[in-house]
Amino acid sequence: MNDTGTPDHVPGTDPVTEAFFTLHRDLPRQGPGSDATTRRLLEMAGPLPERPRVLDAGCGPGRSTLLLAEEAGAHVTAVDLHQPFLDGLAAEAARRGLGGQVTVVNCSMDQLPFPDHSFDVIWAEGSVYTIGFDTALRAWHRLLAPGGVLVATEIEWTVPSPAASARAYWDAAYPLRTHATNTDAAQAAGYRLSAHWPLPETDWWDEYYSPLTQRISRVDPRQPGMPEALAALQAEIAMRREHGGDYQYAAYVLQPHDDTLVNSENGTTMPTWTTRPETTEDIPAIRAINLAAFPTAMEADIIEALRADPQAWIDGLSMITAAPDGTPVGYALLTRCHGDGAPALTLGPCAVLPSVQRTGAGSAAIRAALDTARDMGENLVLVLGHASYYPRFGFTPASRFGIRTPFEVPDEAMMAIALDTTRPIPAGTIQYPAAFGV
Repeated sequence: MNDTGTPDHVPGTDPVTEAFFTLHRDLPRQGPGSDATTRRLLEMAGPLPERPRVLDAGCGPGRSTLLLAEEAGAHVTAVDLHQPFLDGLAAEAARRGLGGQVTVVNCSMDQLPFPDHSFDVIWAEGSVYTIGFDTALRAWHRLLAPGGVLVATEIEWTVPSPAASARAYWDAAYPLRTHATNTDAAQAAGYRLSAHWPLPETDWWDEYYSPLTQRISRVDPRQPGMPEALAALQAEIAMRREHGGDYQYAAYVLQPHDDTLVNSENGTTMPTWTTRPETTEDIPAIRAINLAAFPTAMEADIIEALRADPQAWIDGLSMITAAPDGTPVGYALLTRCHGDGAPALTLGPCAVLPSVQRTGAGSAAIRAALDTARDMGENLVLVLGHASYYPRFGFTPASRFGIRTPFEVPDEAMMAIALDTTRPIPAGTIQYPAAFGV
């Protein structure tokens, strides 16, 4: 259900993938959407520069690319991994006299080879789910020019308790979140929400599922990979028909925050926090933050024990959030742990002063610590914590990676994230530093 109808990888590696492309070839849309929706989102994103530089991430055959070039006067860099789509888009752009405004690039959406601040607009209709909302937010932030805007559509729950069959289907295909959780994730990644708009139901049926259903009725089911592709698409269509009220595609218009961002719960402005690794001078303030945040001194004592353990402590991964005057107000710590002997990281303790709770100070420290770990070449990070909080950073149940704890814990509370999805994840039982006492 993306702009290419398939996962974001090089096609042709298996018959099922080729069958998906066969089923979607030359359809009006490769996912829910419409020209009317593209125009609506273009209005919501404005005002834009006279000739905006646009990145169309996961462009597919380029329906949005061409509209943005024609109607917004944009120069569009269209990125996709399916070369036939890019070839067709380049040919159509040339036919319409837009060849000088459209550049096609074959690469993955999360590994974009462009300099920082290259684009006034990043556009992603129906494609974000191929790499995940959090990954997209993180990978694209640096590419936006000052005053730039990110426009993306994402699948999300519309009800607090979706039908069990719908939950099971999406948990297996692409775990969905609510609008509130997605908004929190965007804020934690350094954006403010300018607009949120659910796509109309006609974008699902008139523009996508009805033409796809007609194609399914005419295809030769004996082609290699076709039975599996047909079964997957028919299950998707049936799920929408039976439980479409439980989930939606919604557009997010996001802007990197400047000196303030907006609290999604009450609409009040919040400061943009700065983060940095701890210094020796910060150590008393870090202890004070944890003593204020927790009912006992346990977390503060754990941090001091970890700092004294050279096998656990990693310089640069003890991260503070600072107020405008430089005073530490938030904290996040990553230290070395292992999974059956393979190196990993554990997140925590994390804390903020009670006076700045729910202002993004804690999220800023966690995000900075994870980004620094990624830059250091680390991969697996584990956290034991609230299942409603840490998924905004990309954490999912560790059991999905074959990771176990040496003690009993609810499955949803033990979570993991891979900072580099191209590398293998070590499975097995976690060995924590001695400071944790487990």
